[in-house]
Amino acid sequence: GAELFGREKGALTGAVGQGIGRFEQAQGGTLFLDEIGDMPYHAQTRLLRTLQSGTISRIGGKASIRLDVRIIAATNQDLEALIAEGKFREDLYYRLNVVPVHLPPLRARPEDIGLLTRHFLNLAAGEGLPSKQIDEDAIARLTQMPWRGNVRDLENAIGRSALMARADLIGPDDLLLEESLAPATASLPEPHEGF
Repeated sequence: GAELFGREKGALTGAVGQGIGRFEQAQGGTLFLDEIGDMPYHAQTRLLRTLQSGTISRIGGKASIRLDVRIIAATNQDLEALIAEGKFREDLYYRLNVVPVHLPPLRARPEDIGLLTRHFLNLAAGEGLPSKQIDEDAIARLTQMPWRGNVRDLENAIGRSALMARADLIGPDDLLLEESLAPATASLPEPHEGF
């Protein structure tokens, strides 16, 4: 609660100063709520009230703060199933589900893997890891992987490979992939990746 909405001094045990929440930090911009399906029910209620009123009150505060924030929410869960189980508020679902975007899993978008891989190699070099390139055979091998952890999984594999590969050009044998990863099979469930 305090992370999203902020808090006033003394509102919580050990709260010695005022805390500005994520909503206030995002004023005039965008707030990304990741894994909205994991949000506790009481927090869903407070979020719904905030979205309906366009205002927040810091925990322990009385003043309302008018918001100018765009909300983007994502989940890998089936929210309609959570609604049926009584674990997610249906009214919050419809409040958030204005422009739904379904993002297929990475294994269903093999054309993105080369671009993402090169992007992650550039990021790794910018963070102080050795600057590396990758050859097309290595990209071809990456497109055959299931990427159960999706883009984060690919990013981790590229970071490991950039760190450990001896040559400046990463080939298929230089890829450090998780041993648990095997070529994709038809039995893998399709995750729900976003609204």
